[in-house]
Amino acid sequence: MILSDRAQFELARKLRGKKGASIAEVFTFLSGLYFRGKIAYATAFARPARGTPGVFVITPTRGLVDARTRIYLDDLREFATVNIHEDDSRYRLPIEQDVQCLAKKLPLESEVILLGSIATGKYVDVLLASFRNRLRFPSEFIGRGDMSRGGLMLRCAMDRQELSYIAVAGAIVNGKRPPKLAPRRSGRRRRNVATIAEFFCGGSRNQNCFASQAGLSLS
Repeated sequence: MILSDRAQFELARKLRGKKGASIAEVFTFLSGLYFRGKIAYATAFARPARGTPGVFVITPTRGLVDARTRIYLDDLREFATVNIHEDDSRYRLPIEQDVQCLAKKLPLESEVILLGSIATGKYVDVLLASFRNRLRFPSEFIGRGDMSRGGLMLRCAMDRQELSYIAVAGAIVNGKRPPKLAPRRSGRRRRNVATIAEFFCGGSRNQNCFASQAGLSLS
């Protein structure tokens, strides 16, 4: 629908316009709660290293992209031609190059926080190769599905409650499913949370976090 030249909703018109739309806004539209939770969480806790963007999006063909980057319909159509897979050089080569460059730029004490899937090599393998023990993920992700993680991150962003991080290397990524998130009490005041950024740095050390996005498919 969003790839159609005839689509008339606001985001589709932005993608066809001169200014485009931020990649964070586009991927939030495509993925709903899961990506919206990543964006909100990363925005709430971002503390990037000097001279480095705080939020990156993993893309099918462009490697790591600053979440504030504006893209256009042709960019989205390019993404749709490639499914993210570790053996596909169209995906692997750009992200390897970007990750290696970023690893050299970041201070040694930096931690890189992955908000995408940790149970698949298509993200983890290429990131671990350069970041090694600096690559971490929220321990509360273990046992949760995509929607549960999205809801958890959105709630943490609203409450300004940062999750705990553990190293990806050697982690047990499949565990017992945790209890469902308790419903909010009606009438409770909620803070507005920006949803236009996606990679963050937090804690006493410089940190960066990646939110990942699966490839699109043309239909």
